[in-house]
Amino acid sequence: MNQKNNLKKISVVAMLTAVAYLCMFLFKFNVSFLTFDFKDAFLAIIGFLYGPLYSVASSVLVAFLEFLSVSDTGIYGFIMNAVSSAVFAGVCGLFYKYKRTLSGAVLGSIIAVIAMTAVMLVANYIITPYYMGVSRSEVVGMIPTLLLPFNIIKGTVNMAITLIIYKPITAVFRRAGLMHMAAVHTDVKKFIILSVLSIIILLIAIVLILYVFKGSFSMI
Repeated sequence: MNQKNNLKKISVVAMLTAVAYLCMFLFKFNVSFLTFDFKDAFLAIIGFLYGPLYSVASSVLVAFLEFLSVSDTGIYGFIMNAVSSAVFAGVCGLFYKYKRTLSGAVLGSIIAVIAMTAVMLVANYIITPYYMGVSRSEVVGMIPTLLLPFNIIKGTVNMAITLIIYKPITAVFRRAGLMHMAAVHTDVKKFIILSVLSIIILLIAIVLILYVFKGSFSMI
Protein backbone atom coordinates (compact mmCIF):
# COMPACT_ATOMS: atom_id res chain seq x y z
CA MET A 1 0.00 0.00 0.00
CA ASN A 2 2.81 2.44 0.88
CA GLN A 3 4.54 1.72 -2.41
CA LYS A 4 1.31 2.34 -4.29
CA ASN A 5 0.74 5.63 -2.45
CA ASN A 6 4.31 6.71 -3.15
CA LEU A 7 3.84 6.01 -6.85
CA LYS A 8 0.68 8.12 -6.84
CA LYS A 9 2.49 10.93 -5.06
CA ILE A 10 5.37 10.83 -7.53
CA SER A 11 2.89 10.85 -10.43
CA VAL A 12 1.07 13.94 -9.11
CA VAL A 13 4.32 15.79 -8.38
CA ALA A 14 5.70 14.90 -11.81
CA MET A 15 2.56 16.12 -13.60
CA LEU A 16 2.42 19.41 -11.70
CA THR A 17 6.15 19.95 -12.24
CA ALA A 18 5.72 19.36 -15.97
CA VAL A 19 2.83 21.84 -16.13
CA ALA A 20 4.91 24.38 -14.22
CA TYR A 21 7.69 23.98 -16.79
CA LEU A 22 5.24 24.36 -19.69
CA CYS A 23 3.87 27.59 -18.19
CA MET A 24 6.97 29.54 -19.21
CA PHE A 25 6.25 28.66 -22.86
CA LEU A 26 2.56 29.51 -22.77
CA PHE A 27 2.28 32.78 -20.82
CA LYS A 28 4.72 35.49 -19.81
CA PHE A 29 4.62 39.01 -18.36
CA ASN A 30 7.45 41.43 -19.10
CA VAL A 31 8.23 44.58 -17.12
CA SER A 32 11.50 46.28 -18.06
CA PHE A 33 14.20 43.55 -17.84
CA LEU A 34 12.05 41.44 -15.50
CA THR A 35 9.77 38.60 -16.53
CA PHE A 36 7.52 36.10 -14.84
CA ASP A 37 4.96 33.43 -15.65
CA PHE A 38 2.42 31.33 -13.78
CA LYS A 39 4.61 28.36 -12.84
CA ASP A 40 4.81 29.24 -9.14
CA ALA A 41 1.10 28.55 -8.76
CA PHE A 42 1.54 24.89 -9.74
CA LEU A 43 4.67 24.58 -7.61
CA ALA A 44 2.73 26.00 -4.65
CA ILE A 45 0.05 23.34 -5.14
CA ILE A 46 2.77 20.71 -4.79
CA GLY A 47 3.64 22.37 -1.49
CA PHE A 48 0.02 22.34 -0.35
CA LEU A 49 -0.35 18.67 -1.18
CA TYR A 50 2.96 17.17 -0.09
CA GLY A 51 4.88 19.75 1.90
CA PRO A 52 7.71 22.24 1.36
CA LEU A 53 10.48 19.78 0.47
CA TYR A 54 8.67 18.54 -2.64
CA SER A 55 7.78 22.07 -3.75
CA VAL A 56 11.32 23.37 -3.24
CA ALA A 57 12.84 20.41 -5.13
CA SER A 58 10.37 20.88 -7.98
CA SER A 59 11.09 24.62 -8.08
CA VAL A 60 14.83 24.04 -8.48
CA LEU A 61 14.21 21.35 -11.10
CA VAL A 62 11.94 23.58 -13.19
CA ALA A 63 14.41 26.48 -12.98
CA PHE A 64 17.23 24.14 -14.03
CA LEU A 65 15.25 22.79 -17.00
CA GLU A 66 14.50 26.36 -18.05
CA PHE A 67 18.21 27.20 -17.73
CA LEU A 68 19.13 24.25 -19.95
CA SER A 69 16.44 24.74 -22.58
CA VAL A 70 15.31 28.30 -23.25
CA SER A 71 16.83 30.74 -20.78
CA ASP A 72 18.85 33.67 -22.10
CA THR A 73 19.82 34.95 -18.64
CA GLY A 74 22.42 32.30 -17.83
CA ILE A 75 23.35 31.20 -14.34
CA TYR A 76 22.06 34.46 -12.84
CA GLY A 77 18.60 33.84 -14.21
CA PHE A 78 18.67 30.25 -12.95
CA ILE A 79 19.54 31.37 -9.43
CA MET A 80 16.86 34.07 -9.38
CA ASN A 81 14.19 31.74 -10.80
CA ALA A 82 15.05 28.93 -8.42
CA VAL A 83 15.15 31.16 -5.34
CA SER A 84 11.93 33.00 -6.20
CA SER A 85 9.91 29.85 -6.91
CA ALA A 86 11.39 27.88 -4.01
CA VAL A 87 10.59 30.60 -1.46
CA PHE A 88 7.04 31.14 -2.70
CA ALA A 89 6.12 27.47 -3.07
CA GLY A 90 8.11 26.38 -0.04
CA VAL A 91 6.47 28.90 2.30
CA CYS A 92 3.02 27.93 0.98
CA GLY A 93 3.77 24.29 1.70
CA LEU A 94 5.35 24.95 5.10
CA PHE A 95 2.47 27.07 6.41
CA TYR A 96 -0.23 24.77 5.05
CA LYS A 97 1.51 21.74 6.56
CA TYR A 98 0.54 22.99 10.02
CA LYS A 99 -2.82 24.57 9.13
CA ARG A 100 -4.56 22.39 6.59
CA THR A 101 -7.66 24.49 6.05
CA LEU A 102 -8.89 26.93 3.42
CA SER A 103 -7.85 29.82 5.66
CA GLY A 104 -4.46 28.13 6.04
CA ALA A 105 -4.03 28.07 2.28
CA VAL A 106 -4.94 31.76 2.05
CA LEU A 107 -2.69 32.85 4.91
CA GLY A 108 0.13 30.67 3.65
CA SER A 109 -0.14 32.23 0.20
CA ILE A 110 -0.12 35.77 1.61
CA ILE A 111 2.92 35.04 3.77
CA ALA A 112 4.58 33.44 0.73
CA VAL A 113 4.13 36.66 -1.28
CA ILE A 114 5.70 38.71 1.52
CA ALA A 115 8.58 36.26 2.01
CA MET A 116 9.29 35.95 -1.71
CA THR A 117 9.28 39.73 -2.15
CA ALA A 118 11.70 40.25 0.74
CA VAL A 119 14.07 37.51 -0.41
CA MET A 120 14.04 38.69 -4.02
CA LEU A 121 14.89 42.27 -3.05
CA VAL A 122 17.98 40.93 -1.29
CA ALA A 123 18.75 38.65 -4.24
CA ASN A 124 18.39 41.55 -6.68
CA TYR A 125 20.69 43.68 -4.54
CA ILE A 126 23.35 40.95 -4.62
CA ILE A 127 22.97 39.51 -8.13
CA THR A 128 21.63 42.28 -10.41
CA PRO A 129 24.91 44.29 -10.38
CA TYR A 130 26.69 41.28 -11.88
CA TYR A 131 23.90 40.46 -14.32
CA MET A 132 23.33 44.00 -15.61
CA GLY A 133 26.74 45.53 -14.97
CA VAL A 134 25.34 48.32 -12.78
CA SER A 135 26.26 49.60 -9.33
CA ARG A 136 24.44 48.55 -6.19
CA SER A 137 23.33 52.14 -5.67
CA GLU A 138 21.52 51.93 -9.01
CA VAL A 139 19.86 48.72 -7.90
CA VAL A 140 18.75 50.40 -4.68
CA GLY A 141 17.23 53.16 -6.80
CA MET A 142 15.16 50.54 -8.65
CA ILE A 143 13.64 49.11 -5.48
CA PRO A 144 10.74 51.52 -4.88
CA THR A 145 9.89 52.10 -8.54
CA LEU A 146 10.42 48.66 -10.08
CA LEU A 147 11.75 45.78 -7.98
CA LEU A 148 9.40 46.08 -4.99
CA PRO A 149 6.13 46.55 -6.92
CA PHE A 150 7.15 43.96 -9.53
CA ASN A 151 7.77 41.24 -6.95
CA ILE A 152 4.61 42.07 -5.01
CA ILE A 153 2.53 41.91 -8.18
CA LYS A 154 4.29 38.74 -9.35
CA GLY A 155 3.61 37.06 -6.04
CA THR A 156 0.02 38.32 -5.97
CA VAL A 157 -0.71 36.98 -9.46
CA ASN A 158 0.63 33.54 -8.57
CA MET A 159 -1.19 33.62 -5.23
CA ALA A 160 -4.50 34.39 -6.93
CA ILE A 161 -4.02 31.66 -9.55
CA THR A 162 -3.03 29.16 -6.86
CA LEU A 163 -6.19 29.81 -4.87
CA ILE A 164 -8.37 29.62 -8.00
CA ILE A 165 -7.01 26.36 -9.40
CA TYR A 166 -6.13 24.42 -6.24
CA LYS A 167 -9.54 22.82 -5.65
CA PRO A 168 -10.27 21.99 -9.34
CA ILE A 169 -6.85 20.41 -9.81
CA THR A 170 -7.02 18.33 -6.66
CA ALA A 171 -10.58 17.29 -7.58
CA VAL A 172 -9.27 15.97 -10.92
CA PHE A 173 -6.52 14.01 -9.18
CA ARG A 174 -9.05 12.66 -6.68
CA ARG A 175 -11.38 11.42 -9.44
CA ALA A 176 -8.40 9.84 -11.17
CA GLY A 177 -7.65 7.90 -7.98
CA LEU A 178 -4.33 9.66 -7.43
CA MET A 179 -5.26 11.47 -4.24
CA HIS A 180 -7.14 10.84 -1.02
CA MET A 181 -10.33 12.85 -0.52
CA ALA A 182 -9.00 14.44 2.68
CA ALA A 183 -6.47 16.37 0.61
CA VAL A 184 -9.27 18.41 -0.99
CA HIS A 185 -11.20 21.32 0.54
CA THR A 186 -14.94 20.58 0.80
CA ASP A 187 -16.52 23.96 1.64
CA VAL A 188 -17.82 24.88 -1.80
CA LYS A 189 -19.43 28.18 -0.79
CA LYS A 190 -16.22 29.51 0.78
CA PHE A 191 -14.24 28.35 -2.23
CA ILE A 192 -16.55 30.18 -4.65
CA ILE A 193 -16.24 33.40 -2.64
CA LEU A 194 -12.47 32.99 -2.49
CA SER A 195 -12.30 32.32 -6.23
CA VAL A 196 -14.27 35.46 -7.06
CA LEU A 197 -12.04 37.58 -4.82
CA SER A 198 -8.94 35.96 -6.32
CA ILE A 199 -10.13 36.68 -9.87
CA ILE A 200 -10.71 40.35 -8.94
CA ILE A 201 -7.24 40.56 -7.38
CA LEU A 202 -5.74 38.87 -10.44
CA LEU A 203 -7.40 41.33 -12.82
CA ILE A 204 -6.25 44.32 -10.75
CA ALA A 205 -2.68 42.99 -10.76
CA ILE A 206 -2.75 42.49 -14.52
CA VAL A 207 -4.04 46.04 -15.06
CA LEU A 208 -1.21 47.37 -12.90
CA ILE A 209 1.36 45.43 -14.90
CA LEU A 210 0.06 46.47 -18.32
CA TYR A 211 -1.03 50.07 -17.74
CA VAL A 212 0.79 51.41 -14.68
CA PHE A 213 4.17 49.75 -15.19
CA LYS A 214 3.88 49.66 -19.00
CA GLY A 215 4.55 45.94 -19.11
CA SER A 216 3.49 43.42 -21.72
CA PHE A 217 1.89 40.01 -21.86
CA SER A 218 2.73 37.33 -24.38
CA MET A 219 1.33 33.88 -25.01
CA ILE A 220 1.74 31.18 -27.60
